Formats: sequence, C-alpha cells, structure tokens
Amino acid sequence: MNRESFGSRLGFLLVSAGCAIGIGNVWRFPTVAGQNGGGVFVLFYLLFLVLMGAPVLTMELAVGRAGHGSAATAYKALEPKGSKWHLHGWICLLGCCALMMYYTTVSGWMLDYFFKFAAGTFSGLGSEEVAGIFNGMLANPWEQGGWMAITVLVGFMICSRGLQNGLERIDKVMMCALIILIVVLVVRSVTLPGAAEGLSFYLLPDWDRAMEVGLGSVIVAAMNQSFFTLSLGIGAMEIFGSYMSRKYTLSGEALRICALDTFVALCAGLIIFPACFSFGISPDSGPSLIFITLPNVFAGMAGGRLWGALFFLFMTFASFSTVIAVFENILACMMENFGMTRRRASIIGTVVILLASIPCVLGFNIWSAIQPLGAGSTVLDGEDFLVSNLLLPIGSLIYLLFCVTRWGWGFDKYFAEANTGEGLKLPRHLRFYLTFLLPIFIVVILVQGLL
Repeated sequence: MNRESFGSRLGFLLVSAGCAIGIGNVWRFPTVAGQNGGGVFVLFYLLFLVLMGAPVLTMELAVGRAGHGSAATAYKALEPKGSKWHLHGWICLLGCCALMMYYTTVSGWMLDYFFKFAAGTFSGLGSEEVAGIFNGMLANPWEQGGWMAITVLVGFMICSRGLQNGLERIDKVMMCALIILIVVLVVRSVTLPGAAEGLSFYLLPDWDRAMEVGLGSVIVAAMNQSFFTLSLGIGAMEIFGSYMSRKYTLSGEALRICALDTFVALCAGLIIFPACFSFGISPDSGPSLIFITLPNVFAGMAGGRLWGALFFLFMTFASFSTVIAVFENILACMMENFGMTRRRASIIGTVVILLASIPCVLGFNIWSAIQPLGAGSTVLDGEDFLVSNLLLPIGSLIYLLFCVTRWGWGFDKYFAEANTGEGLKLPRHLRFYLTFLLPIFIVVILVQGLL
C-alpha cells in the first residue's frame, strides 16, 4: 500500500491545528483564565505550552514521521527488538475511539444549535426559556442521537475520500472559514458597550486575584490547559507526522500548530468576556457557558440571531475538525493493521462509532441513573475522565519515555529526526530537561487529575 501524504505544508499545519483546536479551547480556556487572574494565567499558559506541550508534540510527530505509520505500526518500526512499546499503539486506537464516544455527541450539539439560531428559535426568549431549550435537547435521545449520527456519517464520508481529497481539502476550507468567523465575532464583541471591562478582566494580569486562588493553583491550571489543549497521548497527532514531509524541522512545525491553537483559544476569550460583561452575565464554565449563557447574550443583542448562528457555525467547525482528524487516525490504524481498504474501514468505523456513541446520548435521559463519578455525573463525564485524566497524560508519558530513554527509541534518534529539515532546531542542551524534568511535570498532571 502506497503511503499517503499531505499535498502541501499548509494542509499539514491546518489539519494538525484542526485536531488540536476543539471545544476545550472555547468553553474551558476563557473560563479558567478568568478564574485564575486573567493575564497571569495567560502568561503561565504560554510558558508551559512552550515547555511542555510543544516538546511532547514534537515527539508524537517524530514517531509518526520516522515510523511511517499509525501508532502501533510506527512503534514496531522503531522499538528495540523484543520490546513491547507497540502495545501502546493499540491503546492509542482505543483512546481515539473512547474520545469519539462523547465528542461526536457534543459536536452534534453545536450543529443542532447552529440550525436553531439560523431558524430564529431563540429570538425574543427569556433566560429560563433559553435554559429550557438546552435541557429539552438533553432529555430527547432522538434529537441528540440524530445530530450525533449526522456528525459520524459525514465525518467518515469525508475521510473515506482519502487524505488529500477528503480530510485535507475539507479541513483547509473549514479552518480558513473558522479563522474568518472568529475575527468577525471578536470585532463584534469588543465593540459592544461596556466591552472594555470584560477585556481588562480577561487580559490584564491581576496578581491579587491570582493570589486569592493561590499562585500554585494558577500554575497547575495553566500547566493542565497547555498540556490538554493539544490532544496529545493517544496518537491523534502522531498520524499526521507519518503523512508529513521531511523538509521542515519538527520544532518549528510544532510551534506553528501551538500558535494556531492558542490564537483560537485567546480569541474565544475575546468573544466571550466582552459580550458577557456587556450584558451583565457571569461567564460560567463548561456546557452552561456555551449553551445557556452565550445564547442569552445573543438573544439580547441586536442582530443576535445572525451572531448566534455565526458563533455556533464557528463552534461546529472547531469541533468537527477534531472529529475528522481523529477519524483519520482510526482509519489509518485499521488499514495498516488489518489490511483493509479505506472504504471498508470507513464503513466499519462508522458502525462502531455510532454504536459506541449511544451510551453518551442516553446518559442524559434514559440512562441518567448511571452516574460513574458520583451523584450528578453523567456517562459523558465518565468517558471524559477516562480520556482526559488517564489516557492523555499516561500516553504522553509513554511517548516521552520512548523518545528519550535507551530502553525505547533513544534520545539521539529522536533528536536527529526532530532536527531533520529546515527551520528551528531543537537544542541538544535540552536533553536533561526532556529526560528528567518533563516526565515529572507530566506525572504531576496525572496525579492532580486523579485527585
């Protein structure tokens, strides 16, 4: 089987950034920043993105590019004879499937709300009625399941067309549209009356607020966000390393992906905080921010139907770009390890993900009695805990140890691969940090997430 590759460097960067950019950028980053001293958190976030996120990203990309395959295949090609590193490749496949078990449902919510705003469903509604629409959607398994199914079917249909003709072509259009939409929404939000108060709350370093929370808590929150924002540890980024050329160094490409991801996260805050402060609404965390707080803002805004539709179109692109990127990883694993054609892998993948996504949909209604993390939790919470608090940090630690220890691929081989090509080179004096300090940081994130 001939190995597919990206048609252009821009295609690689936009698809990889599309995988990293997701719902966490929008409903988690701004809220965590607001709670942790605004600009203080942003400064620590940028620091840890360079210190933690970017290095681990280069390692995933290096394994993919040197191993010319999905996680299991690449590990087999690079691991010392007789070792079992490739077993992590199968865990990566399960991790991608576990992520899609709930991410497809949430992506379906975005699509549902786009059409609701476009149809004028929220026009003239009060705050209780807006909340009622969200609660009604959660209570209706057919509504949720329908939009989830559309997300899965369209996602695999795009990926079935191949890397360049499917994923790369569609993702280029979506990511360009996403960037245009986010700039338009930022301009609208920062020109609202009273927007300046929201901007200062979000961007100006407030050390007093940071000290109230505790500087240690701010640092850990920034460390967590910088790490999880890139979806590292389950091979979702590794597969794109296997498709990229050797013309450019991995450090430079990793920093460009981080920059695009951070741009979207920062702009999300520029949309949310000025709008919420302008209308005197507290920017709450999580789904309530996106599906209750912001629809209330749009409902009270001149032209709110248009701005709400544009916002949820942006959110649809942000979430769907992650969906099709992870689907591509699932398909690559199936094709390489089971000798399937892309078409057959797409059909099987569609059926598996559709069935696997049903518990998340039913967890808000028919199966609401299932509360895996205690009273009030849902199936989605349990699935998200498994992926975010276990598979991502543990997987990232495995990639790291594989690249820097003599029991794995080894630092010298990783270093040579990372620095192959034109662009920013990885300094050799970082070896001590990458080998001894970065693993400790990741263990801290793992333990903190479990606690």
